Amino acid sequence: MAEVTYRESIGYGMAQELDRDPTVVLVGEDVGAAGHVFKSTVGLFERFGPGRVFDTPISEQAFVGAAMGAAMTGLRPIVMLMYADFFGVCWDTVANEIAKTRYMTGGQVEVPLVIQADNGAGLRMGAQHSQSVESWAMAVPGLKVAVPSTPVDVVGLMAAAVRCDDPVLVLTHKYLYATKGEIPDGEIVAELGRAVVRRPGTSATVVALGAMVPEALRAAELLEAEGVSLEVIDLRCLVPLDVSTVIESVARTSRLFTVEENPRLCGWGAELVSIVAEEALWSIDGPIVRITTPHVPVPAAPVLEDAVLPRAARIAERIRAALG
Repeated sequence: MAEVTYRESIGYGMAQELDRDPTVVLVGEDVGAAGHVFKSTVGLFERFGPGRVFDTPISEQAFVGAAMGAAMTGLRPIVMLMYADFFGVCWDTVANEIAKTRYMTGGQVEVPLVIQADNGAGLRMGAQHSQSVESWAMAVPGLKVAVPSTPVDVVGLMAAAVRCDDPVLVLTHKYLYATKGEIPDGEIVAELGRAVVRRPGTSATVVALGAMVPEALRAAELLEAEGVSLEVIDLRCLVPLDVSTVIESVARTSRLFTVEENPRLCGWGAELVSIVAEEALWSIDGPIVRITTPHVPVPAAPVLEDAVLPRAARIAERIRAALG
């Protein structure tokens, strides 16, 4: 058992798969000797060498496209895109080529490709480096989307992504990089599409993702003193989406809240609550509530960024008001 930071767990998970499978390669900007801009790949270049860990030019279209070709012809690349906002630069390749190739070839060509990107806000990096893009990817058929909230899930979901024969986006959150968690000894592999109940409760179900999971857990602690027992579910993946765990929880608690860092319009919570309303409406005893950021670019000013992001106090306040 080792205690590692969320940042370190990214390299830990990649090392597990690079060590296990010689067809796994790592490509991206400054992933080699520099150890990545966020220092999440420190030591991998020295351990696995330049034949397995490749630095690339600053051209997301070029190296994502090259990795797609490598995946189609026998390798299992992990691409580090740095900021998740940079999906905008290579979205044609991701959404129109990578996501559709297996379908358009009738399964004759697989694209076992992982794209890891640093997602989300909270570090004062401004509107072009602070977006939460998981809902972009969720809307594209052919992509799987994993969003880990703990170091052990970074390792486990990275392993599941690398071993999957479909393209998987693993969106790690910059705001969590300094947090720590224990990672057990031995091989760690999670299951894509399996949510986890982080805290059992009886008063309401709260569904969160990524950096919003610890915020929801802190909100649950605040409300516990007032006699409100929140069940907190960490979705972990958006595609596949584990609706069953949410519906089973709502059947016990009768209330549902989602906590999203995404802008409010067309966020993943809207899709989730629409499914719950279709399949479990009679389990709900009150309005379903989505707690989100406003539909605005993420501000760079600290006081404004703090104001728009869902944090524990605002989550608790909104749930308190809804429950009366």
